[in-house]
Amino acid sequence: MLSIINISKSFIQRGLVLNNLSLEVNEGDSVAIMGPSGSGKTTLLNIIGLLDKPDSGEIAFRGASLANFTDNESAVYRNRNIGFVFQDHLLLPHLTVSENITLPLLASKYTRDELSVKLSRIKMLMEKTGIYDLKDKYPFRISGGEAQRVALVRALANEPSVLLADEPTGSLDAKNADVLGDLLQEMNREFGITIILATHSADLAKKISKLYRLEDGKLTI
Repeated sequence: MLSIINISKSFIQRGLVLNNLSLEVNEGDSVAIMGPSGSGKTTLLNIIGLLDKPDSGEIAFRGASLANFTDNESAVYRNRNIGFVFQDHLLLPHLTVSENITLPLLASKYTRDELSVKLSRIKMLMEKTGIYDLKDKYPFRISGGEAQRVALVRALANEPSVLLADEPTGSLDAKNADVLGDLLQEMNREFGITIILATHSADLAKKISKLYRLEDGKLTI
């Protein structure tokens, strides 16, 4: 599904972050990437999501190269294929929970029937994650754990093939982190969504099928 072949990435202030790194991800995989702060976990996720570009190397999705995508092509690729969950939920404070979740749908032109199907699926996901009763509340009226579940459903609104999660439990207490980890596991198992996450949490990594460590710019099992 996703092939990352010999990519390297460096920054002026940090030097070489990713060093000839390769990774193969199959449909339906769940992948955890662990490593110390500054090891390049976020950089790798950003490259997979085309939020950043490698200095060298190749990245392909379902056999098609993404290396020379324009900004517009990258945006289309992200909207169709990628869902993002970050450490901070990044909910818009002036929108309700429901409005935050459905916001990604505005980036695509759906027919009325297609939109109805999307909204029905979103309702199902909100019920499954226990946030449906919060739909009319604003972010400042809900807890951090609830907000991160809202962010998860928002990331799944467009039915992405790949969910990229960057320290998704980093701002949560142990109980809410465990709940979110179980939800990620359920989304992978029940809906076949491919998950690639970066985490410091060994407890979260244990819930994921494949574990890699990122150190000195390379991935090891």
